Amino acid sequence: MSDATPTSGENPTPDFDTMTRDIADVPAVEVITTVAVHLMSAAAVNLGLAEDGERHKDLDEARKLITALAGLVTASATEVSNFHAAPLRDGLKSLQLAFREASVVPDEPGQGPGEKFTGPVYA
Repeated sequence: MSDATPTSGENPTPDFDTMTRDIADVPAVEVITTVAVHLMSAAAVNLGLAEDGERHKDLDEARKLITALAGLVTASATEVSNFHAAPLRDGLKSLQLAFREASVVPDEPGQGPGEKFTGPVYA
């Protein structure tokens, strides 16, 4: 797909046939890991771990993102092979521990973000 602005004679709607063919060529493991990385990045920002972190810190949003990530990682682990799942699990655990650290009132073990999918997370 082109980023060019359509000229007066071109159809301004996207070419959905081309887009469908493009996404069909992407392996599922790549789609899953890409989504997981986006969830991890967004969670890290909401945990205040990014540059200028305190300004973006929002633990409620981080909790939602970590829980979604935990569900994705848990559900897809057997489908993407341990080679891909292991780093995703490590990243997830790091975010869960960072959440616990950032919380003024920590959740009970097993009640933190995503722990209903992963079980309790300890350091």
